[in-house]
Amino acid sequence: MKLTTVESSMLHAVGYDPETRTLEVAFNSGEKYQYYDVPPEEYEGLMAAESKGSYMRSNIIDEYDWAPIKRWRRRR
Repeated sequence: MKLTTVESSMLHAVGYDPETRTLEVAFNSGEKYQYYDVPPEEYEGLMAAESKGSYMRSNIIDEYDWAPIKRWRRRR
């Protein structure tokens, strides 16, 4: 899945697959998660949010099934 870098103190990059309704999020901590059965409106809301971290906490985290995926390391 192609991720788009975002400006956020919490998130590094976000991707979405509308066919599977899977949201993938790379956090600045190095953790990466997939969230399942996420409606496209939630992805659009996240990408449009002024505070992406607040949106994640309010609308995504603990609201959708999720699974961690391999840690990543940002290239410097």
